[in-house]
Amino acid sequence: MARPKKKRCIYNDPGFRYFKPRGIPLTQLNIIHIELDEYEAIRLSDLLEMSQIEAAKHMNVSRGTYQRILNSAHKKIAEALDKNCAIELKGGTVEIINPDLAKKQE
Repeated sequence: MARPKKKRCIYNDPGFRYFKPRGIPLTQLNIIHIELDEYEAIRLSDLLEMSQIEAAKHMNVSRGTYQRILNSAHKKIAEALDKNCAIELKGGTVEIINPDLAKKQE
């Protein structure tokens, strides 16, 4: 029996759930699902330019787990761009943390 997944901490709920090519109705597109922890990994590494070690600590996972999450997200985004698919952000074993409260606790 596999060990249950540990909750990954994310500090930014994107506020949207779909990202799609312009001019094509969502009903006509294939959808690629990106979990919220994968979105957070992309945000931390590519937008905030954190190192993998910093980002892993931020998400409360090991560096190896973080790297697997990030690689999975990059692959899914590349596939969506290559195949003209919509991206849906949903799910995952996550705990959404208010960033203002997290700063006060540090």
